[in-house]
Amino acid sequence: MYITCLDLEGVLVPEIWIAFAEASGIPELKKTTRDEPDYDKLMKWRLGVLKEHGLGLKEIQETIAKIDPLPGAKKFLDELRSFTQVIIISDTFSQFATPLMEKLGWPTIFCNSLEVADNGEITGFKMRCEQSKLTTVKALQSIGYETIASGDSYNDLAMIKASKAGFLFKSTDKIKNDNPELEAFETYDELMAAIKKAMI
Repeated sequence: MYITCLDLEGVLVPEIWIAFAEASGIPELKKTTRDEPDYDKLMKWRLGVLKEHGLGLKEIQETIAKIDPLPGAKKFLDELRSFTQVIIISDTFSQFATPLMEKLGWPTIFCNSLEVADNGEITGFKMRCEQSKLTTVKALQSIGYETIASGDSYNDLAMIKASKAGFLFKSTDKIKNDNPELEAFETYDELMAAIKKAMI
């Protein structure tokens, strides 16, 4: 039995923080897990920037409401789910992901949650578990599943490398060059073909 584990942002939908950086006119918020491998450090820094500018959950959700999945993402996901189980494993937050899951046809997602004050200020975040992507893949393997994984960022590498087959998708040149043993793809057709091949 196979389960395919996919990252969300950069793979199926645009990067939420980049979209919000553009909408809010705060360019420093464009920094993502492609740039900063330490997610805890990245999120604490982001919350500091939000506080400094007096921005909260409502403003981010207004931007997310305008985000559509990447072209071809829903079709890719629908086809993939027709022959294998799929779980999206993301370091995003349920408060961000829900409107995007609706646009993708409600796939299963494992993600984290934000701590939000009554006034809408994001005061913190709660990670589902340590090293959530790797931990989830290992847990699935422990109950009898083979995993196939794909993602684009530093925080995807552990789950990609721990899986029976793992692929970079729409990643950066630096990540690709630093991990030459990983196959890297730019189109959903290529990724679909690689996943099908891995399952034979």
